Amino acid sequence: MRSDISEALRRLVAERADHLCEYCLVHEADVYHGCEVDHVVSVKHGGTTVPDNLAYACFHCNRHKGADLGSLSLRTGKLVRFFNPRSDYWPQHFCLIEARIDPVTEIGEVTSRVLEFNHPERLAFRRLLMEVGRYLTVEALARLKG
Repeated sequence: MRSDISEALRRLVAERADHLCEYCLVHEADVYHGCEVDHVVSVKHGGTTVPDNLAYACFHCNRHKGADLGSLSLRTGKLVRFFNPRSDYWPQHFCLIEARIDPVTEIGEVTSRVLEFNHPERLAFRRLLMEVGRYLTVEALARLKG
């Protein structure tokens, strides 16, 4: 996590996210490295450290996203931005089929591909969490219902 993010701001971001990764919806208590504050638009690209530009992300999603803003669509070859937890509604871009997070839109496609939502190890992990009743959590289910 970045040192320029105050503890109060970290707490605000975590609580607003219900302590879930806002990309893959895994609860911070279920991932070894927990979750961290992510700049939706990275500082490198002019993003600021304000609540509207911050998301809560698990280690895996945050590392795969890095400072990227988007990627090329496999279907069209055009540059498409990533899912933005501050302005986008998760079920509009993704659907959950058992442990798979499948894209519904081009935004969902580039996000799920680059963040490697369906990497075999991540799928196995979510299946295990499902077996023990930890994925999706009550908080994540509420987010999916709006």
